Amino acid sequence: MARYFIFLAYNGAAYHGWQVQPNADSVQSRLQDALSILLRERTEVVGAGRTDTGVHASMMVAHFDCQQPLDCAQLTFKLNRILPHDIAVDCVKPVVPDAHARFCATSRTYHYYIHTHKNPFIHQSSLYVHYKLDFNLMNEAGKILTSYTDFAAFCKSHTDVKTTLCKVTQAEWFKVDEDRYKFVITADRFLRNMVRAVVGTLIDVGRGRVTLDEFHRIINGHSRSLAGESMPAHALFLHDITYPECLFLKE
Repeated sequence: MARYFIFLAYNGAAYHGWQVQPNADSVQSRLQDALSILLRERTEVVGAGRTDTGVHASMMVAHFDCQQPLDCAQLTFKLNRILPHDIAVDCVKPVVPDAHARFCATSRTYHYYIHTHKNPFIHQSSLYVHYKLDFNLMNEAGKILTSYTDFAAFCKSHTDVKTTLCKVTQAEWFKVDEDRYKFVITADRFLRNMVRAVVGTLIDVGRGRVTLDEFHRIINGHSRSLAGESMPAHALFLHDITYPECLFLKE
């Protein structure tokens, strides 16, 4: 039995998230169906994580097992021929037998995009905000996130998680162009709805609704009701996932 990592990207607008769900279209189900057709046996994939309904991925990673050795380049080509236009496979790589797309990941990075001038060409992948924001203050609040490890305040309520501990190593806003900005956040793991809740709270800071002292109190309060609203999913992208090089085999 051989194990492979598959690297893919997708526009999440048409899907109810990554994970297979009953009576709903998902990216995972589309990928599994395509692999099953090409490999001529039912093939299941395990993703590096979940993305919610409407969230996009510039990079998602999943692993699957196969009885026979595969031509990775040929499989990539064939997958892209039968997958819908909004899912694209970048590559397939052989990995060591115990490599796990979720548990072996060392970091994950998300991007959240906003624009301050109404633009009909990016509205499906960026959030339009019509109010002024203090990005310097928002970046000060972002630095505060890196000094904490418990992010229960930004975790979706009634979520069954064993721990709300995460190590955030970057949380920073960047100017993309004259009226476009992106928020970059990297951590070893993320909680359900965490990034969108963090963005909503940082925007409250940028609007002057939450002070930096209050931002500390929100985190220390460990209650989702204290933090800002969850921002819309359409502007969120899973951007990168990193793994130890020792997992990958030579083709």
